[in-house]
Amino acid sequence: MKFIRWFLGRLILACDFLTRPKPIFRERAEQAKLDAITSNYSIYQFHACPFCVKVRRQVRKYSLDIELRDAKNNINHKQKLVKEGGVHKVPCLRIDNNGSDTEWLYGSNKIISHLKSELQLSS
Repeated sequence: MKFIRWFLGRLILACDFLTRPKPIFRERAEQAKLDAITSNYSIYQFHACPFCVKVRRQVRKYSLDIELRDAKNNINHKQKLVKEGGVHKVPCLRIDNNGSDTEWLYGSNKIISHLKSELQLSS
């Protein structure tokens, strides 16, 4: 079973690499505005998780500068996800609201919907 998971993970990563979307290019001021907003975002993920790949593809497509945190191999990121987010589940978008409440958003579809609506991204 472990081998099958490993193999499928590598297959997913290979397909992602071969079909990776091209990033959108924006005017410098517009990109700087998005970068300022997303500087408070981080995504907790596993490298070969298909749902995490789905989110990373959208992040790349829309040229978003969001920190990716490995919640599988990095013990500090894993502990923070469990302690503050409440559960060891990925993908998870952490939104730091400048010292006030930190939001933890789980699920690829919810994360992508949030990014599109909050950042006013076109489909």
